[in-house]
Amino acid sequence: MPANCDIGLIGLAVMGENLALNIESRGFRIAVFNRTVEKVDHLIEGRAKGKHFVGCHSLEELVSALKTPRMIMMMVKAGPPVDELIDSLLPLLSKGDILIDGGNSHFLDTERRTKYVESKGLLYVGTGVSGGEEGALLGPSMMPGGSPAAWPHVKPIFQAIAAKVGPNDDIPCCEWVGPRGAGHYVKMVHNGIEYGDMQLISEAYFLMKEALGLSNDQLYDVFDRWNRGELDSYLIEITRDIFSVKDDQGSDGYLVDKILDAAGAKGTGKWMSQHALDLGVPSTLVTEAVFARSLSDLKEARVRASKILKGPSAKYTGDRDAFIEQIRQALYASKICSYAQGFVQMRAAAKELDWPLNYGNCALLWRGGCIIRAVFLDRIKEAFDADPNLENLLLAPYFKDAVAKAQDAWRHVLSQAALLGLPTPAFSSALAYYDGYRRERLPANLLQAQRDYFGAHTYQRTDKPGTFHSDWLRLRREPK
Repeated sequence: MPANCDIGLIGLAVMGENLALNIESRGFRIAVFNRTVEKVDHLIEGRAKGKHFVGCHSLEELVSALKTPRMIMMMVKAGPPVDELIDSLLPLLSKGDILIDGGNSHFLDTERRTKYVESKGLLYVGTGVSGGEEGALLGPSMMPGGSPAAWPHVKPIFQAIAAKVGPNDDIPCCEWVGPRGAGHYVKMVHNGIEYGDMQLISEAYFLMKEALGLSNDQLYDVFDRWNRGELDSYLIEITRDIFSVKDDQGSDGYLVDKILDAAGAKGTGKWMSQHALDLGVPSTLVTEAVFARSLSDLKEARVRASKILKGPSAKYTGDRDAFIEQIRQALYASKICSYAQGFVQMRAAAKELDWPLNYGNCALLWRGGCIIRAVFLDRIKEAFDADPNLENLLLAPYFKDAVAKAQDAWRHVLSQAALLGLPTPAFSSALAYYDGYRRERLPANLLQAQRDYFGAHTYQRTDKPGTFHSDWLRLRREPK
């Protein structure tokens, strides 16, 4: 077999197959392999027929079809299957060849694999790929990290297949993120922010449906209007579209109303929340979004509880249009807090793991192709371009002013939600974060006193340096 393919791809599930078609459509010749080889034949005889594809029935065939340095993209299930595939490929490859993991791998696995593959004389790339099956085919957002020496080789293909933005649609949503697991980390944060965005939008929907009684047609109009302003984004756009879809399985009414209210999760949101705890950074919104999905999954328990537990169930009686606008403002302010938390976490991770991240570039990567793509991201890039060391997005002039403008509406929406008994965990978490971050003093002084009282954990003082412990039991006032 002539070695004339530019890249190989292993794993022909939906994402892998669409990425392969995308790569070929940009003028590259690609060799493909799948463990179930019938999938290879199906692709070659179907969607890839007559195109620059080479179908392979073994890893050896795939490797022999590639130009050097060989580049092989692995689109297989995250976890042990990636390690097993790496170990199967290494004996077939040569020094300088490049392995690429395009799945949703945990960043610590990518840290480990990069070091392992480099120790064998090869290069490794762990790249986040976002945009679902449509993005994979037409142009995803790509977040590559790993061995820096691999970037010049993979860059022409990656930037050719990535989504494009800018006035002339010529800026690829793909740039080198950093060493080892940095690319997969940025993808993880992307997914965590995605969790938060989806929960915030769902809470806005629930407020308008339950408190205002809006119909699906009215909800469509609201989200259509929102998508023409500050909230212009892919998630607002598809939410609008969802409200227009009638049931396609024989029942009357709208499809969204027939869907069970129990949400699933694949794990990346949880990973972000877990690492936030490890780092000691308050990524509260993604955590609440993960817990909201967990609570939704307790459907049978909630049905039983609904027959026992009581609370308010009134409708909002004020100005309907004014309340819709207040919900929009609350959504925008909460969204700002969500992204602020995500970038704070990336900064903490970069310090911990020695990654030289460029935060403006990270925002650029998300402006097209991915699930959280939004006009809003241009403002984030502008903020980091103006101050690469920006401590928190909330301190950037645009975002500071935007939250100040929305603050009264935000507080009104949450007070009304509480009075009407409607859960808004993500909205509430965002406001609590904002109020906590803007306060010079928090009640943690009492918390530290409690810890020192029962466990001699010590404390620091505001009026003198040093570490202190007090004998609280001896010093206390005796109760009468």
